[in-house]
Amino acid sequence: MRKSSITEEKIIGILKQAEAGMTVAPLCRQHEMSDATFYKWRSKYGGMDVSEARRLRGLEEENQRLKRLVAEQALDIQVLKEVLGKNGGSPPNAAWPCVMPSMCMVIQSGGPVS
Repeated sequence: MRKSSITEEKIIGILKQAEAGMTVAPLCRQHEMSDATFYKWRSKYGGMDVSEARRLRGLEEENQRLKRLVAEQALDIQVLKEVLGKNGGSPPNAAWPCVMPSMCMVIQSGGPVS
């Protein structure tokens, strides 16, 4: 997704201008943006302060990072299941090279590694 070059401060300022009584069409022309962008911002940032908008951005970034982490772990689990399925379901041993050592330690110990 393309990142906006407009900061949260500017977005909040534009929304406050609209709240102060300026109509949407001239406001959008003045800031060279579409009406759809204005309404999208209003639904996302309407009624927020700048600090709240920054916090929202930080939470969204953290959420994306956590989603990537979960996806990577799901792939790791899938690979382990496939490898264990090919090996007859027996736990890894010295004769069987482990693809992901940290996950093999979990399997060998029977629980999470601390």
